[in-house]
Parts: sequence; C-alpha cells; structure tokens
Amino acid sequence: MNYYSLNHKAPNTTFKNAVIKGLAPDRGLYFPESITPLPKSFFENIDKLTYQEIAFEALKQFVLPEIPKDELKRIINETLSFDFPVVELNKNISTLELFHGPTMAFKDVGARFMARCLGYFNKDNREQVTVLVATSGDTGGAVANGFLGVKGVNVVILYPSGKVSDIQEKQLTTLGQNITALEVDGVFDDCQDMVKRAFLDEDLTSKMQLTSANSINIARWLPQLLYFMFAYKQLYNQYDNIVFSVPSGNFGNVCAGMMAQQLGLPVKHFVASNNENNVVTTYLKTENYNPKPSVQTISNAMDVGNPSNFIRIQEIYKSDFETLKNNLSSFSFTDEETKAAMKEIYNNHHYVADPHGAIGYLGAKFYLKENPNAHCVFLETAHPVKFLDVVEDVIKEEQKLPRQIQSVMNGKKVSIKISEYNELASYLLNKNTHN
Repeated sequence: MNYYSLNHKAPNTTFKNAVIKGLAPDRGLYFPESITPLPKSFFENIDKLTYQEIAFEALKQFVLPEIPKDELKRIINETLSFDFPVVELNKNISTLELFHGPTMAFKDVGARFMARCLGYFNKDNREQVTVLVATSGDTGGAVANGFLGVKGVNVVILYPSGKVSDIQEKQLTTLGQNITALEVDGVFDDCQDMVKRAFLDEDLTSKMQLTSANSINIARWLPQLLYFMFAYKQLYNQYDNIVFSVPSGNFGNVCAGMMAQQLGLPVKHFVASNNENNVVTTYLKTENYNPKPSVQTISNAMDVGNPSNFIRIQEIYKSDFETLKNNLSSFSFTDEETKAAMKEIYNNHHYVADPHGAIGYLGAKFYLKENPNAHCVFLETAHPVKFLDVVEDVIKEEQKLPRQIQSVMNGKKVSIKISEYNELASYLLNKNTHN
C-alpha cells in the first residue's frame, strides 16, 4: 500500500515513510491510495472474531508487507490489551467506552499502535526520531505513555498552560525518560501552529528527523477505525440501524469511523458532536468552511478551531457536499447544555459521563428526534475522573480514582515554559546536539 499527499504536490510513499515523516513534503496529510472493502461475510460473522482478529483483517491492507504478518499481529496484541465495552442506556442509545487503556482515553489505541510501528521501523536505525505533538488534553498523555522508553525515539509534547485538566497535565509531565513537556503560554491552536511551523523549518528538518503523533499521522489515525467495528460486533444482532455520535475536535475519530464504513462496515450515518468550536456544524448548514480561533470549554480536548482531519473526510466523499451531508450530521452545544446532559445521564441512567461523552449523548438525542428508529452509539472518549472538578461539581458525588490515575497523581510535574516558536526551535536543536 502506498500513500499520497492530500496537497497532491509530493510523490507517493510507503507506509513506513508516511509513519516516520508524519506529513508529506508538501505539508499535506497522507491518505491510502486505495481502500479494498472487506467481504460481507466478515461483518455477518463478526461476533465470532476476537478484537485482535478483527484488527488484523481491517488493518493488514494498509500495513503489509512493510511490517510482516507476524510482527503486525504482535503489535496488535500489545496494542489491544484492554476492553471496549458497550453500555446500553435505553433501547435507542448506548455508549461505547474507550477509556479502559493505560491513560484512560480513546487515544491509547492509536498512540500504542504508532509507537510500536515506529519502534519496529527504527530498530536498526542509529539516528534518533523526535516525535513532536500538540495536545489539547488527552493526546499528550496517551502519546507519552505509548512511547515511553521506545528505543531511538524522543517525544516532545506541547500543551496550553492552564487549559488541560490536572490529571491530563500529570499524565504528560511526570514520566521523564524520553518524554519532555513544553508548557505553552497560549491556546491549543498556538501549540498546533508551532508544531506545523517546526515541520516547515528547514533549519530543523535538515538536522533532525521530526514526526508527528497527532491524528495527522496515519499510524495514529487508522487504528481508530477499529472502535466502530468493535461496537458493531457487540450490537449488530440486536439493532438494524446503528449510528455513531462522535465527540469531535480534530475530527480524526469520526473520520476513522468513515474509513470503517469504506471497508464495508454497515453503518449509514455519523454524527459529529461539537462544543462551541463548531466550524463543521456551521459548514454543514452553510457550505461555508471557515476555521477560526478556538474558544475554551469544559470539553477541552475538542477545543479546536481548525480541525486537521476534515480534509481527509472531504477526500473520502470526493469533496461532494451532498454525499458528505448524507453521511454526516453535526450539532454543537454550550457548556451549560453539556452540564445539563451530564446531570441527565446520571439521574436517568445512573451513568457518569465526562463532558466529551455528554456532548456525544446530546448529538445522539438530537439525531434521534428526526430518526427515531436508529440506535445511536455515543463514544465515551475519556474516563470521567480525568475531568474531576467538572464531573463532581455537576453530579455532586465524589469519584474514586482508578489505579491508572492514582499511579501518576503523586508524580512530580516537570515542564519547560515557552511562549514563542523560536524557543521551541532552540530547544529542539539543543536537544538534538546533545543526543
């Protein structure tokens, strides 16, 4: 399988090169040259397959032969070492829990998969690879944990000072080893702009190998299509019309769901549930795509004003607005509506949702008003204790910290404060000189 740049001004390349480079030389996101649907029988008998078997069949066309079959199976087994349960709230709404991994966020799968692919590709390479990543919350912790101790890989994470939760901050600032946290005086978009600028900076790229572990990297993004297959495996014998409501920030997750659909997953529709950063909601109403600076909300992992993966969604539907609208609805919600939903889910269903999951729930409810025969699955993308202050304030009940969280809470925060791009560039060059 080769990959092409969505800017269409760079040569096509291999899976290995796409993973190591992150972005194409023309700064475009990589996309697979072809997508071969899986046979119908795969989905008709999906409940007889393990998660690992599903993952191998779904991902092999994108990875083989550059990673050999047995090696890919090992990577998948190590990546999928936890559960993905579906919890039914009522006959119309379920939630898919994606927070049972080591950092209790959905990004664990992509980060672990990418780290192992990069580790495999880098095993005989004497040069260091620097993974440079911006986070609005959960990406940082998942990447830090996934890449911790990986030989030949340094990880540098930029996060907006004061705009991630205490637990999220601890997860990316306490690990040490090959992980460094840079605390940026600004918002997530400032962090993302610095990362993009670094990839364009020939002074840097001529001296070091940079790659990204945001969902722009295909090895971080593609494995997320598995979530939708795992949910389908658990529900398809009960429900005919399954729809997914996906809390959406950078749009990597909902885009991955659409890739599962391209592989033949019998799902006709997706809901992109937004907070007040609602560029895509507005676009689907007006056909006017207008990125703008992000605003801060209680669902901080979705505080993205210019979603990187939306160009991949447009590619999947060949930039046809009507086809996109047939496959995607989008709604946006305020913090007050989010809190009211968290309270409703708790009072009516005895279920504790985090703010992102609550927005997914609201998107599901809005979709069901017009489509009452659907069964809508909203993605619960992070454990509620990662947003402890908000959750406890809303539901008025103390939450117990899971062991994954307890293990980092006593760690000492270590971060380097920066406010300008030249401070990032200077840090990277100095670090590279001393390696």
